[in-house]
Parts: sequence; structure tokens; C-alpha cells
Amino acid sequence: MKNKSFPNLGIGIGLRVPHYDEIFQNKPDIDWFEIISENFMVDGGKPLENLEKILDTYPVAQHGVSLAIGSPAPLNFDYLKKLKQLTKRTKTPWVSDHLCWGHLPGAHYHDLLPLPYTQEVINYVTERARIVQDYLELPFALENLSSYVAFKADEMPEWEFYSAIVEKADIYMMLDVNNIYVSSRNHGFDPKKYCDNIPLDRVIQIHLAGHTDHGGYVLDTHDNYVRDDVWALYADIYPKTGGASTLLEWDDNFISFEKTWEEALKAKQFIGSQNADVEILNSKS
Repeated sequence: MKNKSFPNLGIGIGLRVPHYDEIFQNKPDIDWFEIISENFMVDGGKPLENLEKILDTYPVAQHGVSLAIGSPAPLNFDYLKKLKQLTKRTKTPWVSDHLCWGHLPGAHYHDLLPLPYTQEVINYVTERARIVQDYLELPFALENLSSYVAFKADEMPEWEFYSAIVEKADIYMMLDVNNIYVSSRNHGFDPKKYCDNIPLDRVIQIHLAGHTDHGGYVLDTHDNYVRDDVWALYADIYPKTGGASTLLEWDDNFISFEKTWEEALKAKQFIGSQNADVEILNSKS
């Protein structure tokens, strides 16, 4: 199924508490919000009250951080049941999470840990991803990680691993362009080669974010403006996706909602344009 079969929500921002007052008071003209599913998988109270205020005005897509699809622990159907209940409330067009592990039986590391790029892991994650998508009865997308370590057991590059899982499971990509760049710097590969070797017709959503460059390594910090190198990757990728919904993540050192939205709107110069050489705005650092 091509990604053009999904709604293009436009340009959005991750919904974060420091921006609530501005959003509720001013109802800014923003296309959509992405929510962290786990923040609203509760029975009631202020989180759901705030969510209903958002849903009254804006489309919402759900993004998770704790499914840990590659973990050796069994799939948690109590978690999946709550996740599915939330999708009924939000009417999210899809559900996404990360291509990672983070659980062991009896332990939760609360982190997005990388997986070995092996055929055995592909087979394992593929089966679990099929189950998740079938259970949720919605399109399910996995996000590529920013990574800082590699495994000696790796049998292939990340882009082959990622592509094999989404194609074999018949799921979708939540493509984080900043993560591609961060990982390319940390592991020494060409980010364009990554983008040229993944099924971009399976991308239903794109993430953009800022990072911190320490010279010898790069951290995916989500606390700064999107760097020019990341905008350049986005300019190359976006026209090839057939129109994927685009989202800016900003999770620390918050700036005002207005300035955050201005940063997200830089993506507009690439929306609807097939010219990957569009002059990009100078990113702040």
C-alpha cells in the first residue's frame, strides 16, 4: 500500500505541556499535533481533559515510546489494550513506535535501545509487528533510532534491516530524518545512501528535530533548531514519499509555541515542490 493512501496531515508539532497555555488560549492555526501515547493512557483526570481540548480543534496522531517491539519479553497485551482504547478516542490515522528493545521479563529500561541487524532479529520483530498491527486494526509504523553503538553480530547496514522488517511485516515507516543524520555521523555512513535504499513509499510520517554536535559524536537531544544538513536531507526525501505528514519534535530547552511553530513551518518550502535544491533557511544554533 502506497503512503498516498493515507491522509497527509500537513505540518505539525509534538504536543508538550509548556505550550498548553498558548495553544488553549490562542488556538493557533496549526495543522496537527502528535501526542506521546503513554501520557494519555490513563482512566481520567487532567491529561484526558487536556487531550479533549486538543481534539476539539486539531487532528492528532499517536506516537509511542514503550512498546519496545524487539524486546525478548512477551508482547504486553494489557498495554496494547490501553493503546487501542486511546486510538478510539483520538481517531488517530495510524500508530507509531520505535524499532528498538527496552524490556526484559521483569525489567523495563525506559530507553530506546538498538537491535542487532541480523536475519534472526528481522524474523522476530516482523512477527511481533504483524501481531501489533492486526491487534490495533490501524496502520502501524516503526521509527528508526538515533544510535551510538553497533553490534559485532551485525549482518547488514541499518537501512537493509529497517527495510526488511517493514516490507516483510507489511507495516510502515515513521522516518526520523534527524536520526538518520545523527546515526550517519556516529557510525560513518552516507545518509543519502540510507535514504536511497529504503522503501520511501512506506513512509507515512516524518520527524524533524534538533541535535547537539560534539564534534566526535552527535546526540539526538531535540532541544535546538533543525540543522541545515537535516533540512537538506528532508528536501531530498520529502518529494519521494508521495506526501508524508511532517512533524517537528522539541523536547527540552523549550522556546515559545510561536517560535516552535515558525521552525516547523520551514518545512513548507519543500512541501509540494519536487526541487530538492530549494534554498534552505539558515538554521539557528
